[in-house]
Amino acid sequence: MATAAKVEMVEALRERLEGARSAILTEYRGLTVSQLADLRRQLKAVSAEYTVVKNTLARRAIRGSSLERVSRYLTGPTALAFSRRDAVALARALQAFQRGNPALQIKAGYVEGTILAPEGVRALADLPPKEVLLGQVVGAFQAPLLGLVTTLEGLLRTFISLVDQIRASREKDP
Repeated sequence: MATAAKVEMVEALRERLEGARSAILTEYRGLTVSQLADLRRQLKAVSAEYTVVKNTLARRAIRGSSLERVSRYLTGPTALAFSRRDAVALARALQAFQRGNPALQIKAGYVEGTILAPEGVRALADLPPKEVLLGQVVGAFQAPLLGLVTTLEGLLRTFISLVDQIRASREKDP
């Protein structure tokens, strides 16, 4: 039977998760309270939150939302890291923390409707920053145009050289 406190906890979690574009489920077993506080600080720096959840209450909080698909990973001691902004920054911050604290284990991830295995979360963390990706896209569009300009420039140079040779030959033959 649901107590008023549990209903309130489910509603509070539902409100916090509302609008989350990404979420990563972790197992925190073996981390100290100070390590968890440090992780929360690091995630706050990238506009993300980290909360330890009771699996049953988390299932109730995500029921009917886009995050419902991660409910099968809500087993054992679970904590939820989520962000309304940058999924890559969230994954990168968790991976950086995990390097120094191997007790933190990534169970699964959710990014805008897609469920990711732990390997997918690591791959997400390895993506270059958004600005670099945008630069690569611009470079991909720019490369063919640069090739066209270079080709046209070579043709123009050849044409000018040919006209100059014709002019030079006419000056020799009056």
